[in-house]
Amino acid sequence: MATEKTPGWLDRHPAPSRPELALPEGAVDAHCHVFGPGDAFPYAPERRYTPCDASAEQLFALRDHLGLARNVIVQATCHGADNRALLDALRRSGGRARGVATVRPGVSEAELRELHEAGVRGVRFNFVRRLVDVTPEAELREVVARIAPLGWHVVLYFEAADLAELAGFFLSIPVPLVVDHLGRPDVAEGADGPGFGAFLDFLRAREDIWCKVSCPERLSLTGPPALDGERNAYRDVVPFARRVVEEFPDRVLWGTDWPHPNLTGHMPDDGLLVDHLAHVAPTGELLRRLLVDNPMRLYWPSDERS
Repeated sequence: MATEKTPGWLDRHPAPSRPELALPEGAVDAHCHVFGPGDAFPYAPERRYTPCDASAEQLFALRDHLGLARNVIVQATCHGADNRALLDALRRSGGRARGVATVRPGVSEAELRELHEAGVRGVRFNFVRRLVDVTPEAELREVVARIAPLGWHVVLYFEAADLAELAGFFLSIPVPLVVDHLGRPDVAEGADGPGFGAFLDFLRAREDIWCKVSCPERLSLTGPPALDGERNAYRDVVPFARRVVEEFPDRVLWGTDWPHPNLTGHMPDDGLLVDHLAHVAPTGELLRRLLVDNPMRLYWPSDERS
């Protein structure tokens, strides 16, 4: 049965441009999603939003159109802990996709094995209250204990204002950590402000904390948006991403966030989002680490070694 989108939902860009930026061979989109299709993979009853359908076929077509080689597909909150759409996409990728799942403390060993064999290599903990009901720390620790033997990591989604409260728990998690979207800084404060300084200190606290320099379209206050050929988009976010890329070149990742859930202002052109990387990783070496070396080491270590 067809599902009705949340009112005001912005659909993905209908005709993304081809990037002008020359990408290194083997570039990875390390943060993207699949939604449904709802008639095959129903959305979770407890979801806070109903998205447009965004299938694995459409994701892989975008990957090829942008000149990328692989994807890391992150379980969307609209599917809750029902990972069937994610698993379907991973199995259809021919080994060119890895996954980040959502699991509950009661997950069975058989389900964990199934997820791992399909290509899941991490779980996501979401602390953004407008999107989910935050899970108690004790339950999250139980999940970590279950996934640690598999060599998985934890992806953290939180907002900058909450980091001080959450940092102690985060640093106690005994597996590698990956932070989504620059920790969602307050761009108005500036990259030299105390808030982002605290985030950088958090990244410095452990050698196994990674950061995605993704989603400038969510963070920017002044733009300009990545539309209509604009290749100098989201200028106010560039100093934040560039500081992280330059200080932690071996612990940064990037992703499109396709199909860009819950945007309200505009829907970016994914080709221009790729071109935005010229300002974030301004040398060929930094770009190769960001797009190839780092995601391969984290998600395809056996391929990276070979």
